[in-house]
Amino acid sequence: MPIWTEQELAKIGGAQELEISSHRRDGTLSPKVIIWAVRLGDEIYVRSVKGPDATWYRNTQIRPVGRVWSGGVERDVTFERADPALDDQIDDAYRAKFGASYAPTQHIIAPLARQTTMRLIAA
Repeated sequence: MPIWTEQELAKIGGAQELEISSHRRDGTLSPKVIIWAVRLGDEIYVRSVKGPDATWYRNTQIRPVGRVWSGGVERDVTFERADPALDDQIDDAYRAKFGASYAPTQHIIAPLARQTTMRLIAA
């Protein structure tokens, strides 16, 4: 099973934004959406700041494969629901990366966004 390289983890973990796209039924990619991602250990996690109603998130629930671009890395991924037991650690990672008092950070660690936490699995 492919895994993230240390270089990919460092680049994505250090980048301010990640572009994400899911595969459509016909195999083409949906339009890219800019989101925030965090690194926790050897894994990359993302959330939908708009919660489960965001189009990009809904698409990943239909077809859990896509592609991401961040920090010079382009990689096909599988989207997997993250272990909810990690939510507090992922919140801390968002606070550390983007600033605990920054208003958008408060949205990405709110209950609505937390319910959409996904782990990106390198394909």
